[in-house]
Amino acid sequence: MNKTIIEILKGDITKVETDVIVNAANTSLLGGGGVDGAIHRAGGKEILNECREIRNRQGGCKVGEVVITTAGNLKAKKVIHTVGPRWNNGISNEEEKLKNCYLNSLHLAEEHKFRSIAFPNISTGIYRFPKDNAAKIAIETVRNMDLKELEKIVFVCFDEENFSLYQDLIKTEN
Repeated sequence: MNKTIIEILKGDITKVETDVIVNAANTSLLGGGGVDGAIHRAGGKEILNECREIRNRQGGCKVGEVVITTAGNLKAKKVIHTVGPRWNNGISNEEEKLKNCYLNSLHLAEEHKFRSIAFPNISTGIYRFPKDNAAKIAIETVRNMDLKELEKIVFVCFDEENFSLYQDLIKTEN
């Protein structure tokens, strides 16, 4: 990566000021728990309405894929929704699917010429992806991208465990 800065924050992704935030969505795109529920609640009905339109048009979003909507009442300009994999003891290609969540989100952000993006800890909540493995995949994936537009990537960690894992990875790779 050329000039892209990586930041690690502990907090609420719905309050982060970046051009785009990434939502760890489910395949229906109709909101749910965790990050998904928080983004839908904070962003308001506009996000849900656009997700319904996308769902009606293409039938939802597959694991590892992305779609983009308005950010509604959020500080961001847009929300990229990606569906992370459910952990199945590593036997269902979960690592590659998680990597695709980050790759496809970054490609879409670059396509829209966004300067900054914020990611949650995709799949580490109710989908039970091991946090240490997920953090490593996230950091390695963004570090290995040749980004032209994005100047800042923020990983917003909701819990202390993820925050510590990401900080340790950033320290050891600098």
